[in-house]
Amino acid sequence: MATTSHPSTQPPRTAATGPSSRAGGVALMLGSGLSNQVGASLGALAFPVLGPAGVVAVRQWVAAVVLLTAGRPHIRSFTATQWRLVLALAAVFATMNLTLYLAIDRIGLGLAVTLEFLGPLTVALAGTRRRLDLFCALAAAAAVVVLTRPRPSTDYVGIALALVAAVCWGCYILLNRAVGHRLPGLQGSAAAAGVSGLLYLPIGITVLYLHPPTVTALLCALAAGVLSSAVPFLSDLLALRRVPARFFGVFMSVNPVFAALVGLLILHQHLDHLAWLAIAAIVAANAVAVGTGTRVAQRATDI
Repeated sequence: MATTSHPSTQPPRTAATGPSSRAGGVALMLGSGLSNQVGASLGALAFPVLGPAGVVAVRQWVAAVVLLTAGRPHIRSFTATQWRLVLALAAVFATMNLTLYLAIDRIGLGLAVTLEFLGPLTVALAGTRRRLDLFCALAAAAAVVVLTRPRPSTDYVGIALALVAAVCWGCYILLNRAVGHRLPGLQGSAAAAGVSGLLYLPIGITVLYLHPPTVTALLCALAAGVLSSAVPFLSDLLALRRVPARFFGVFMSVNPVFAALVGLLILHQHLDHLAWLAIAAIVAANAVAVGTGTRVAQRATDI
C-alpha cells in the first residue's frame, strides 16, 4: 500500500506505557509514514519504464513474501466462508494499490493519497449521529471540492482513480476486521496478500517481457515494495505495542502531509496554497473523527 500503512492485524488491547515507550512508538510511526511515502515516490520514478501496473506487481510480490513469511497461513484448513473473505480482501488489496498508483501517475502523490484517505474517514464517520462527526464530514467534503475544483489542468480520470482507491481502502478496513475475527493472527491477511501476488503474476510477467526494465527502474520498484510494504508493516506492529490504538489511528492522519512533502521534494510535484489548506482540512477531520470516535467507543465498552 502506497498510502499510509494499514496494520493487517487487530491492534493489541494494551500498549506499553512510559515516556520512553511512547517516544519509541512515535519514532516508529514517523518512520513508517515516511517510508511508505518515500517508497511510493521511488515507485513513481519507475513509471516511465515499467508503468504503474508493473511497479504495483513488484510491490504486491514483495508484500506477499513479507506477509506469508510473517503469517504462515494454514490454507488447507480454511473453510469456504473464510476463503470467500480472503479472496474478497485479496481483490480489494490488488485493486486499491493499482488504482492508487495509476492516480499518482496522473495527479501526483500528495493529491492522490489525500483523496484516498477519504476511505478510512468515511468508515470512521459511517453510522454516527454526533454533530462533531457531521462537522468533520462537511469539512472533508468542502476540502474535496477545493481539491477537485475545475481548472484547465484538472485530470478527472486521475481523481476518479484516487476515489476508487478510497472506496477500496474503506472496504479493505471492513474486510480486514471480518478476516481478523474469522482467522487467527496474520493468517487471513497473509493468505490475501499471497493471492493478490498470484493475481499480479501474469500482469507483472507481461510488463517485464514487453518493457525490459533497466536496473534503476527495477531497483526503484523493489524499493517501493520494501519501503511501502515490509518496513511499514513491521514498524506498525512494533508501534502498536508502545502506543494506544487510538493514538496510532490519529497519527496515521499525517500521511497525506507526508505524501505532499515527499512529492514536492523527490518528484518536484507542486501544490498551490488552496490544495495545502484542503489537505490540512482532511487530515484534521480524520484525526478528530478517529480520535474522538475511539474515545466514545471505549467509554461505551467500559460502561
